[in-house]
Amino acid sequence: MSQVKIPVDLILKNIEQNRKSTRSKLKKASTILTSKLDTEISTTPYEVVYEEDRVSLKHYRPEKIRLKTPLLVIYALINRETMLDLQPQRSVVESLLKQGVEVFMVDWGYPTRKDQFLTIGDHVNGYIANIVEFICKKNGVPQVNIMGICMGGVFSVIYTALHADRVKNLVTTVTPTNFDTDKGLLNIWMKQTDAQILGDVYANMPGDIMNLGFLLLNPARLMIDKYVGFLQNMDDKTYVENFIRMEKWIFDSPDVPAATFKQFIGDLYKKNLLIQSKLVIDGEVVNLKKITMPVLNFYGKFDHLVPPEACDLFTSKVGSRDTEDICFDTGHIGIYVSSKCQREFAPKIADWLLAREVEHVQMELNYAQK
Repeated sequence: MSQVKIPVDLILKNIEQNRKSTRSKLKKASTILTSKLDTEISTTPYEVVYEEDRVSLKHYRPEKIRLKTPLLVIYALINRETMLDLQPQRSVVESLLKQGVEVFMVDWGYPTRKDQFLTIGDHVNGYIANIVEFICKKNGVPQVNIMGICMGGVFSVIYTALHADRVKNLVTTVTPTNFDTDKGLLNIWMKQTDAQILGDVYANMPGDIMNLGFLLLNPARLMIDKYVGFLQNMDDKTYVENFIRMEKWIFDSPDVPAATFKQFIGDLYKKNLLIQSKLVIDGEVVNLKKITMPVLNFYGKFDHLVPPEACDLFTSKVGSRDTEDICFDTGHIGIYVSSKCQREFAPKIADWLLAREVEHVQMELNYAQK
């Protein structure tokens, strides 16, 4: 039996090449990390046009408006709406403006102890209702288009069902409406969560505690892989800047008012009342059949927070005959930041809204001619 020869010279050569490559990489990375970096987020120009308590309304105006009806974007209470304008050239807001859509976006601000008793109804029938009235008056229109995101999507669905006369078209993105699923660890955890105790202990649910919970849903990817990826790419300035932008957004986590947190866990995650049209807000039943306007529903195939099973039942439960579901091959955040989704997401929304506005105008002309 012949003895296996170890190619020592080749091994030593590879070690030397890797040493030189690593040294060059570290030198370049050191230069990048000690230089001035562009890591600002939410850089698209806007004007704050409405304020109420901690809540404010951002107004983004395109150079040329294609749609008479403006779009109101309602983000979740968890994390910040700056996700939609995270970086230049990869911004949902910027893309919508390029498509000629006038955008208003809710900034929920940072709740304090005095906000702990605010319910879902206070957010929907209070802040959102007041904002919609302000926009309608400001723009001289009877209705707005609404795009809701995640928890903000749930608020949007509730508002639309309760105030259908004020909503022209409804767009939901990664919005959970069916909580009767064990897909995704978050759904399992929330069903076992005693929101009453947490709310009593913390007054408001701390954003840092929720962030830790989200990280623990997939610790290998969210707490190890991404930092390994950073080390592998820290000699790429663009990568470093985008990485820091994302970290800024992730760890900018407002608290959630205790009463809203308790209600969301109890009535939605545990009782699944929304999809059954049994949810009661301020004494009124949220009947999904009252959502008769066009509905466009986006969700992510690989979303670990809001899996497809939590989203894909919604359009079959509303009263509208004009509905569309779009499932992207991405996760919870990828819809807003991946380059592929950037090319498809905002243009699809703009074209979809424009088609329905043109159709509505044509119907009005036909009616006037009669």
